[in-house]
Amino acid sequence: MNQHTRFNLPICLAVEEDAFFHSDEIIKRYIPEIIGQKTVVVSEQFLIDIYKEKITDISRDFGGAEIIAMERASFDEAVRIAKKVCVEDIKVIIGIGGGRVLDTAKYAAHISKAVYICMPTSLSNDSLASPFAVLETEGMARKTIECKIPTAIIVDTNMIINAPVNQTLSGIGDTIAKHTALYDWKLSAKKTDAPVDDFAYALSRMSYDSVYHCDEQDMKSRVFIRILSRALVMGGLAMEIAGSSRPCSGSEHLFAHAIEEYYPEIKITHGLAVAMGCIPACIFQGQEPDKLISFFKKHGLSIDPKSYGITEDMFADMWEKARTVRKGRITILDEIKHDRVQLNEIYSRMTEGK
Repeated sequence: MNQHTRFNLPICLAVEEDAFFHSDEIIKRYIPEIIGQKTVVVSEQFLIDIYKEKITDISRDFGGAEIIAMERASFDEAVRIAKKVCVEDIKVIIGIGGGRVLDTAKYAAHISKAVYICMPTSLSNDSLASPFAVLETEGMARKTIECKIPTAIIVDTNMIINAPVNQTLSGIGDTIAKHTALYDWKLSAKKTDAPVDDFAYALSRMSYDSVYHCDEQDMKSRVFIRILSRALVMGGLAMEIAGSSRPCSGSEHLFAHAIEEYYPEIKITHGLAVAMGCIPACIFQGQEPDKLISFFKKHGLSIDPKSYGITEDMFADMWEKARTVRKGRITILDEIKHDRVQLNEIYSRMTEGK
């Protein structure tokens, strides 16, 4: 994508206390023309049960919007919702949930050309504002598909404060991963004719810096939630401007994809997997990982592979597979030989937390 290509930006990013209870007022402020348009709310059944009052309230505020409980974060599910939206002349899709819900609703809105309002219940990764959706295709296979970014993003700080702490740690991990992703992007630019977009690079760097250098350590404080929300949105916008996921995704993401595709039994969130991948990626790139290790330790984010049930052999195999999961994506893994001795040393270092 060259710098003359137009890109989309959200019309609204609201990070407010109890924002879900007055989401219609927020929308009225920014996009008054969609109030009164036919709307559906997409979420998951367990979230609809937990947040019954809030979701019912949102449905009422948007003209008695139908609430759809999606079953899977799959391509087929997104197409099914999009078909309903087109056939029933629905103009607005509101996605309420974590990454799975938001990606499905976002892609359904993209296909059906509906206005998409994103309302995250946790801040687990930067997909909330990215121009991509990760959806299941067949079996365990998942595909990253291009789509339009949200028209509006509404973050309710009370929801995030009450979200499982692992979800917030996951969002931190996805943000900090930009450190190694940006190195890989520059490396790839040197090897190919595709230049680095300076503005996208700067936005991604700002996203990383805002969380890495944040003085507020309390992850449940409104200040921290506001900073993390903005950081994740900046990451999404960096990808939109670059026209690819390169500003936010490098060798550390290839490692996470290898776990997702080849080791589905390992229960680890995407953001925690990329945080773990960040440390070896740093070492492969010739960067010193000490500061990142102490940052993760300070926030209580475990990068110990053993704590997720990953053995030394699995760890080495994941890095071997990481080279092949995204054909054509140049990273530091294309520059280095697979060195089992070095990987064992890194594994030991990470399990000891040094």
